[in-house]
Amino acid sequence: MTNGYNGFMVELGKLLIILGGMVVIVGSLILFSGRLHLGHLPGDIVYHSGRTSLYFPLGTCLLVSVLLSLGFWLYHRLR
Repeated sequence: MTNGYNGFMVELGKLLIILGGMVVIVGSLILFSGRLHLGHLPGDIVYHSGRTSLYFPLGTCLLVSVLLSLGFWLYHRLR
């Protein structure tokens, strides 16, 4: 085994741990989304007219965007 291979395996291990953590976080959000009221935040647009309904989760999209940006910023800051 060469040093390049070991370095690759260390980086791959770190990546898998981070991806696993992200899967746990997303899974938890999906599991508890009813209790967190995701999708029913202030700023979400809901329109009902007759048989037509339009739903655009603007507030939820902004919250998820801020949280993901913060997560990626922290990842790059700590790396």
